[in-house]
Amino acid sequence: MLTKAPKGTKDILPYDSYKWQYIENKIRYITAQFGFREVRTPIFEHTELFERGVGGTTDIVQKEMYTFEDKGGRSITLKPEGTAGAARAYIENKLYSKPQPIKMYYLTPVFRYERPQAGRLREHHQFGVEVFGADDASMDAEIINLAITLFRELDIKNLELNINSIGCPNCRPVYHKALKEYLGGSLDKLCPTCNERFSKNPLRILDCKEEGCKKVVSGAPIMLDYLCDDCKAHFEALKSYLKALKLDFKVNPMIVRGLDYYTKTVFEIISNNIGSQGTVCGGGRYDGLVGECGGPSTPGVGFGMGIERLLLVMENQGIQIQDSNRYDAFFVTMGVNARLKAFELVDRLRKLGVKADMDHTNRSVKAQFKYADKQNAPLVCVLGEDELKQDKITIRHMDSGQEMLIPIEKVDQYIMSNLDGRE
Repeated sequence: MLTKAPKGTKDILPYDSYKWQYIENKIRYITAQFGFREVRTPIFEHTELFERGVGGTTDIVQKEMYTFEDKGGRSITLKPEGTAGAARAYIENKLYSKPQPIKMYYLTPVFRYERPQAGRLREHHQFGVEVFGADDASMDAEIINLAITLFRELDIKNLELNINSIGCPNCRPVYHKALKEYLGGSLDKLCPTCNERFSKNPLRILDCKEEGCKKVVSGAPIMLDYLCDDCKAHFEALKSYLKALKLDFKVNPMIVRGLDYYTKTVFEIISNNIGSQGTVCGGGRYDGLVGECGGPSTPGVGFGMGIERLLLVMENQGIQIQDSNRYDAFFVTMGVNARLKAFELVDRLRKLGVKADMDHTNRSVKAQFKYADKQNAPLVCVLGEDELKQDKITIRHMDSGQEMLIPIEKVDQYIMSNLDGRE
């Protein structure tokens, strides 16, 4: 057990981390274009935040949270999603007193005790955006556009945008009544979980993945037919904004999302390239969340997407992420004096922004060259006693095998000139 990672967790190794950095850099670039700034919230929060914010009827709160009592007797939960913590930060730090809207994003690990599956581990990593203080449907369309822009930047294709409206506290109770009347005669055909949901939150039954439940709800009344005038106008405005952006979408009345805080807009971006159909991004509007968590009434909208699932989609679509060279120049040395001089030159080059290194394991000359080649170093600088006597250094271009003997004092100038145009 000592040398085995806990079930549902996975190491991100040095040979793979460049893929994560590539995606994270794309995220930071795109969010900056849209005017978002990063927020970093704690890995754990008071359990009550998720019970109130995420909702007591959700699978996350009922089954999946990592909750424990700390040494002070407080109930603490590892972050199962990012929105509740962002809302808490918005309230605690009085961000509602700042010019609105507040547009924030995060890259964070989240923790859910569930069956590990493709692209979703018990510890996985989420990119999410949250916007507080904007109630217009243009903001819903903007965050959807941000997600689509990121997918395009990553060259991910074959995606489908599904949208729906699940109403608000004014119109949803009427729909709940109609839905319960429809489902009431079929409770024996629903799974045990949906039987529990029937009295607490019947809307969640529409989201069940059990085949029997899917069959029962296939003819159920839909929320779109029960929207109040405000929710109806908001949904029509969202569609208008998406059309203005020339974004294709499908109205899917079965989308309700798995968290209780959603109101009005809900959406999912679905990929067919995860082995089976899967959601790569999901989100929507949560106008009551900040108030529910103890803050002033504030509209909110956001989304979350898993980084592991993004990588899986890219892999399945054959999208290659190019690994940049680990080194620009690598020094091969022979003799103690040459090692000392190379150590000095490596430091000098690093201060100029060059990725440089030398052997630190006392390899043979042949093994040093072999190591440099495996690291894809374009230039290898050879320094031995003969070169030191001439105050010169041999530089080999690894792609062509060409070698140049130049004065040591000009090594940094030569290397810099040969690295022009590097990424």
